[in-house]
Formats: sequence, structure tokens, C-alpha cells
Amino acid sequence: MASSRENTSENFQLGQFAVDEYRPIKVVCIGAGFCGILAAIRFAQKVPNIELTVYEKEKGIGGTWFVNKYPGLACDIPSHSYQYSFETNVHWSGFYASGPEILAYLNRVVEKYKLMRHIKLQHELTQASWDEVTGKWNLKIRRDDGDRDAAEIEDTADLLFLGVGILHRWSWPDIPGLGDFRGRVLHSAQWDVTEEGGWEEGVKDWGDKAVGIIGNGSSGIQLVTALQPKVKSIVNYARSKTWIGEPFSVLTMLELAGREPGSNDYLYSEKDREAFRDEKYYKEFRHKIEADLNSVAQTTIRGSGLQKLVGELFKGEMKRRLAARPDLLEKIVPQFAVCCRRLTPGPGYLEALCTENTTLQTTPIARVTPTGIELEDGSAEHLDVLICATGFDVSYRFPFPVLGRDGLALNARWAATKGAEAYLSVAVDGFPNLFFGGGPNSAVNSGSLLAIFECQVEYAVSVGLKLQRERLKSIEVKRVAVDDWRAYMETVYTDPCRSWYKNAEGRVIALWPGSCLHAARTLTHPRWEDYEYEYLDGPKNRLAWLGDGQTYNEKVGQGDLAWYLDEKELDYPPGKCRRF
Repeated sequence: MASSRENTSENFQLGQFAVDEYRPIKVVCIGAGFCGILAAIRFAQKVPNIELTVYEKEKGIGGTWFVNKYPGLACDIPSHSYQYSFETNVHWSGFYASGPEILAYLNRVVEKYKLMRHIKLQHELTQASWDEVTGKWNLKIRRDDGDRDAAEIEDTADLLFLGVGILHRWSWPDIPGLGDFRGRVLHSAQWDVTEEGGWEEGVKDWGDKAVGIIGNGSSGIQLVTALQPKVKSIVNYARSKTWIGEPFSVLTMLELAGREPGSNDYLYSEKDREAFRDEKYYKEFRHKIEADLNSVAQTTIRGSGLQKLVGELFKGEMKRRLAARPDLLEKIVPQFAVCCRRLTPGPGYLEALCTENTTLQTTPIARVTPTGIELEDGSAEHLDVLICATGFDVSYRFPFPVLGRDGLALNARWAATKGAEAYLSVAVDGFPNLFFGGGPNSAVNSGSLLAIFECQVEYAVSVGLKLQRERLKSIEVKRVAVDDWRAYMETVYTDPCRSWYKNAEGRVIALWPGSCLHAARTLTHPRWEDYEYEYLDGPKNRLAWLGDGQTYNEKVGQGDLAWYLDEKELDYPPGKCRRF
């Protein structure tokens, strides 16, 4: 049959494989946080004939939720929106899940889907380089075996998925004298006073301590709230003002949970959790929360009516919560628009600022002294403990070299364009078969980040299937597509506020240029015409992947030869009845 056909070009020969006899493919994922765990699930589920490995540098899975252990650690979006779409948890203790709860959830997911067979802990990527000849990524991995010396191993990948995220390499503040402080210095992401009984045990002897907390982002706000009742005094050093406000979905949760508007009771009762066990009720509850979370995208549009309305609502609510200290209102309420900086709900934070043992200090820091902090106005404050809640390196400069075509370093590629960029947040020209989860411009100002992660992983899985099915050597986004994406990105508005959304040049490198739903729709169907392709074994007929004219079941003489009539394959149009 097929062997008797004449070649359509002088050097072309039919492959000795069936059209659906997909070639083996090796996928390596870096990172075992939310994105890496999801990638392990979906690649294993959807890509046949795959060899899959996930390398994680830490001693456990969970990413930022494994590394961070500071007091008050919690998610700042509703807990029922901070879970995989297919793996619900009806046992969250409150509106905002704590860090330990989230880590426990991820460990249950890993156990349920038996992912540890793919995950290698304490394996840190030290270099990734593209091999033009083989069409593979050559990887160097440092393996830390604990008691033994670290050893370097090598691996390869047909497709490399970077799911390392950006909230894992902490940044110390650039303040003179920080190394001279004689008290205890901590970073929120390097918390080392957690005892077996939890962080409360670790700080039980801090009742006579004067504590300084630098920063009023999410970590700083949570630290102030958690430590205020545990210490003698707290000074919260805040160089920027910030909006404190609840997303609309929290108002919905208050209503559904029978709480009064303005209630500070964010814990679910046993009655609430019992109601969640009703599958129909829970699906409706979760759908309502998610829809409300996605309903406020207009607040991110500069000058929109909703943005102005929400700003007034937040200001009114902040004023109510600061009723005992109205003098703080001017110090903390921003002039910039809502959502220019990441919005933080901060339950309990404003109330903590109103207590006698807490000070909000907005005078800039001049230097750290051996005994405390000196401000630019010459005043000084004695401290026993100094906590730097100063965030992470969010430049997307990876701590390991990623070398693409002609040895081009990814960090250098991004330095040349004055900021990290990736087409649709997932791919960069010059770096074939490399895709990101949580890459540049992945974050959203409304909606759930996990919804974006799921779309990015599905996108990468589609790429893996295309590489495999069409027997491609490489797939690489076109430079013109990246340039067009950059031009589109520059339409994103920016107000004059300090934010990890932007780099030093003021370019927005973290946010998607649209809503969460916009991102989900965009990533659902890859635009394959925005990519360049190379074929295995050099240039040849682009349809060589059609093989020898057979399907695999025909070739081996077994299996279903009418699979298209299988019930699960049939796509019934709407009609009165499917039965004869």
C-alpha cells in the first residue's frame, strides 16, 4: 500500500511509523510549587510515551508556601479561589487560607496523584543550554544529599518547562548599617524561629521585645497583625501608602456565611463546613465566589467609574476601621489609583495600627544603628528585633544561566530589552522548546492566579503534543510576535506608585495586560502561526509525520478499528433524544 507510493521529492522517504505512533518525548519541569505540581499532573495525564521529571531545589514541595514560614502567613485572595479547578477543598478554615493549610493541600494533591515518582527534591538547576544539533536542552543539576557533599548530575529535555515563579528569592533592603545591628535580624522569607508547636511557640519569649518591621506589602501587613499581641511594641516602617480593601467576593462570602457587612469574623464555622459537603451547594458557592472575583476587572482601568467608586468605598472602610486613630488616615490612604499597587485585604492590620503598642512610621529610614533605626529627621528608635518584609527579587533574572541559540543568555536577552518579556507570558524568541509557568506578565489584578497557571500549563502541554505528534525538532516563537506583544503590553497604564509589578525602568513586567478571563481565553488556543519550526533529521517534507499511511492499531493488528464510534469520542449536537 503506502510503500508503493512514489516520493514527492528526491530525498524524501516515508517514515516507518504510524500517524498516531507518537515519538517518545522527555519533559523536564523546574520547580514543584503550584505551577510545577500542576504541570506534573497534566503532562503525565495528557502526553503519551513521555518521560517526565520535576526538579525541586528545596527539601519539600510547595514552592513559596514551603519556603515562607513567617507569622501570619496567608493567601490574600479567598481560599476557595486558591485551589486547582479540578481538586477542591471544602475544609479551608477561613476566608483566607493560612500558609500551613495551603502547603498541606498541596501535599495531599501530590500524594493523591502519586507525583513523587516524578519529583526529585533537593535537585537544583545550575545551567540549561540549548543544543542546536540534538534539539534538546542540556541540563546541569546540583543534587544535595544532605550529609554528603553536593554532586552535579546532567540531564536532557526535549521540552523544558520553567515553573520556578518569582516569589522565592528574597531581597534585603539597601539600608546603610543593616549589618551593624546587634539585635536579631530576620527576613520574612527566611524565618528561622518557628518551633515544633508553630510560630507562636517561636515568639513566646518576645513579650518584652521592641520589634521593627520594614515594609507594608502583604508580608509586612500580615506580620504586624500576627505579632502585635505577642510583643512589647511594633514599629511598622512604610515608605509607601497602600490600599487596604476586601475584594467583592469577600462581601459575597460574608453574606453566604450569614455574617453582617463589616464583620471581622473570617473563620468558617463547623456549620459552614458542613454545608460545603453538599456538592450542589458547594459548586454554586464556589462559582459565585469565582465570578465575583472576576467581576472587578474594570477597577484596573485608569479613570473608570468602577475604579473611582471602589476607591471611595475603600477609603470609607479604611476610615471606619481607623476610627480610633483618624490621624493615620492621611499617612496610609494613597493618592494613586486602586490596583496600581497590589491590593491587600489585610484583615486585622488597620485594627493593629490603632493599638497602643504599634506605631506606623512613614518618615524615611536614614540608617540602621547597632541598637535600632535612625530616621531622616534625626530621631532614633531602639529595637530588639528587626524584620525585613521587603519582598523578593521580581526582575525575573534567574539565578542559573539559561543559554539559547548561539549561546545567548536569557538574562542578557531581557537586559537588552530593558525588562523581562515573554510572548503571551509563555515563550521567548531564541529559546526553542522552552516555556514558562508564572513567567513575565503572568500576574493579574483581578481573578485567580491559579486560573492563569492552569491555562499556561495546558498551553505547554499542547506544545509538547505538537512536538511529539508532528515529530518536530523545535518550536520557537517568532521575534516579530514578541515585538508585537511588547507593543501591546505598553498600553497598560501605570500610576506613580511603588510596586513589584514594575521594574526599575517603570515597565510593567508582572501583570497581564487585561483581565484574568482575557488571559484564559487568549491562552486557550495557541496561534501556531506565531512560531517557527524545525523538523527532526533536517529539512524535509513538512508532512513526514503522516508516517506510512496507517494508524497504530492497523499496524499492530489489534485495538479498536472503529474508535470514532466510541461513546466517549462522540460529540452529540443538541437534540431530543440520543437513543434509537
